[in-house]
Amino acid sequence: MQTYFGEDESAVMLRKLIAGLIVILILLTSVSCASGNGSGGPSDGGTAEKNGEIYIIFTSDVHCAVSEGFGYAGLYQIRSELEKKGYTTILVDDGDSVQGDSLGTLSKGETIIELMNAAGYDAAIPGNHEFDYGMDQFLKLVEMAEFPYISCNFNKEGELVFAPYTILEAEGIRIAFIGVTTPETVTSSTPRYFQDEDGNFIYGFMQGDGGNELYSAVQQAVDSARAEGADYVYLMGHLGMIAECEPWTYADVISNTRGIDVVFDGHSHDSEFVVMKNADGDDVVRACSGTKLNCIGYSHIAPESGIVEAGTWNWPNTCSAEMLFGLVNELSVKVDEKMKELDVLLDKVVATTVVDLTINDPQVTDQSGNPIRMVRRAETNLGDLCTDALRIAAGADIAVMNGGGIRKDIPKGDITYGDIIGVFPFGNYMCVVEATGQQIMDALEWGARAIPGENGGFLHISGGSYEVDASIPDPCIEDENGMMTGIDGRRRVGNVMIGGEAVDPERLYTVAGIDYVLLENGGGLTAFDGCRLIQDRVKLDNQLLIEYITESLGGEVGMEYADPYGAGRIVIMDTGE
Repeated sequence: MQTYFGEDESAVMLRKLIAGLIVILILLTSVSCASGNGSGGPSDGGTAEKNGEIYIIFTSDVHCAVSEGFGYAGLYQIRSELEKKGYTTILVDDGDSVQGDSLGTLSKGETIIELMNAAGYDAAIPGNHEFDYGMDQFLKLVEMAEFPYISCNFNKEGELVFAPYTILEAEGIRIAFIGVTTPETVTSSTPRYFQDEDGNFIYGFMQGDGGNELYSAVQQAVDSARAEGADYVYLMGHLGMIAECEPWTYADVISNTRGIDVVFDGHSHDSEFVVMKNADGDDVVRACSGTKLNCIGYSHIAPESGIVEAGTWNWPNTCSAEMLFGLVNELSVKVDEKMKELDVLLDKVVATTVVDLTINDPQVTDQSGNPIRMVRRAETNLGDLCTDALRIAAGADIAVMNGGGIRKDIPKGDITYGDIIGVFPFGNYMCVVEATGQQIMDALEWGARAIPGENGGFLHISGGSYEVDASIPDPCIEDENGMMTGIDGRRRVGNVMIGGEAVDPERLYTVAGIDYVLLENGGGLTAFDGCRLIQDRVKLDNQLLIEYITESLGGEVGMEYADPYGAGRIVIMDTGE
């Protein structure tokens, strides 16, 4: 848990007491949920006398993991117990909730919205992956939601799609929540979802003018909320901290705006707590709640003290809170109902693996003890498996797969349909194009541009290999929408091999991949534009992965995939030259 402002002894004691109650005692109580605050929170008919203090609770990047980490049951229990102890609570979400696992994939996010309604969310913002089922489906989800979606920068042809903020009043305090979504969304979701039939971008995220357009949108929302009488301003951001999101990271926004008290952030799946200066030199706190409910964020407001603290409660355990403590409450029942509807299909065993297949670094963890994602910056054995499945199914010279599209580990043992959907939750289709060696090299260069940092467009490969010299500055050029426009300067990627031979820039090769990468400029990749399309969306990604394991591998992933760091197809160097 992290603290916002300096505290006196009594405040420290109160904070520790509350933390202990929430993280330990609350989770041990398998009781019915207590009354809410009249804003959609938990309720079972009782009403606790209010103490005048407020807890704002926030989640981000849940990615359909409603039964992992704290789980929705733990989230609901915490909120209920705070209400029983007299606190008024507000619950908000920072995006990427409806996509990421089978519970969302098979219902195109609708099941997750139903559960968020049951949890009593008071507001939410779109993350980049809220759009992964297409714009029409996203707008349908918004209509289903019993809480408002807000965003000060998501627009259609210059007009905001949602209100830029909402002001909630609790205990006589007016609290403004402003939504902002990373402009990287245009490329980290599917670009064509933001385009008209002629390929023109009609939806955007204020991505122009080197970040200034976004900063102005945020500042305008802050000023308007203050003018409406907001006592405190919270920025609900899906911005993140990774280099590829510059100039739109949380740090960029804070340092170029004024008037924000607290930033609830998401997108980069971290749990770092930061206090930094805004444009006026005032301190602004930034808290981020990890992913898959391994953290729950909060901010505590007291009438006389103002914002007392902000931070996260962490759950670094493998076993979920619901399972560990046997939590039973209104939301756990609803989650169980939804999961049972999928159990027959998802629990069907389709294959086995004798090794752990991973997206994470098997040795290194972050400051909260949570795994560090590796699949977006380096080779992994699961990345090898996925690209092999694409290449074999297509009969292509090579296959490439973006690391951002490989979403979940497969542990050693039985492999179920649910495991496969967890790896490939987007429902993308396999395609094959004919590309020159030069186009392939350009694509690999674009994918390697953020190393050693993360990039969802980082390309895993089958049927070939390549090296990356991370000491060379990124030579890639992009436009204001994050689309690749060229490469200028010394290249980081070299020694590209295809079929055991050095790549020929003039030769044509068959390249297998998913439509998101090869046809839809996913991650801003334009290197394959104009390629001859040989196979057009011929097979669903998770189905071809099942077929590769069951047919080509005989139903078992064997020791050829034993090394979690992969088979040495991608070598990353930092020569210092």
